[in-house]
Amino acid sequence: MVEQGQTPGQPGREPVFLLPGSVTALVGVMVVIHAASTFVLNQQGYNDFILWFAFLPLRLVVAGSDPAQALPLIWTPFSHALMHGGWDHLLINVAWLAIFATPVARRYGAGPMLTIFFISAAAGAAFFAATTLYSGTYLIGASGGVSGLTGAAVRFIFQPVIVAQHPETGERVIVGRHLASFGDLMKDARARMFVVIWVVLNAAVPLLPVLTGTSIGVAWQAHLGGFFAGILLVGLFERKGR
Repeated sequence: MVEQGQTPGQPGREPVFLLPGSVTALVGVMVVIHAASTFVLNQQGYNDFILWFAFLPLRLVVAGSDPAQALPLIWTPFSHALMHGGWDHLLINVAWLAIFATPVARRYGAGPMLTIFFISAAAGAAFFAATTLYSGTYLIGASGGVSGLTGAAVRFIFQPVIVAQHPETGERVIVGRHLASFGDLMKDARARMFVVIWVVLNAAVPLLPVLTGTSIGVAWQAHLGGFFAGILLVGLFERKGR
């Protein structure tokens, strides 16, 4: 039988985008925001955009003498994750997001994926603030949120596939992968290696100026803070008996 609208002998149409809708929408928002900040705003408008939506830890210091400065602290721990410093910065985070947000969105749905993303972004901002409080630097980029989704995905992507037998047909059915406990995470060689490499590489970033005389503009604090937030948060969305 041929489905309506399908030519005999031709395969059905494949979707243009293989990403979950929530991941595609999040990428779209990031692209629109960066395009608008790049092509629409003038220099003064861009400076105001950074001032009001980037995360600036120094606000925590000056808020005591000027309470109005504290107001952006309500949204900037989250809004900074939708902003980027350049197209290369955006494209790297989009690729990273597509890889690790996709399994989380497919396993838990759009709401949990976005919750992990934004809470992890805030956790990364908190860690960034703890190390740069008086420096006057600001934080933009999805790295903290994507790091959180990476940490969440690590809890299950390395686990073995669970295969069950259908009670009526006897057919073997792929059920999925279980969520590893913290102990299981360290027992699994691939997961343990991933976590160790992630921590070591990011912890080494502040040592680069000492070792090589050069520094790179990577918010390693946001990476580490977001990563561990995601590892912890994902368990809240796991259904019993999955």
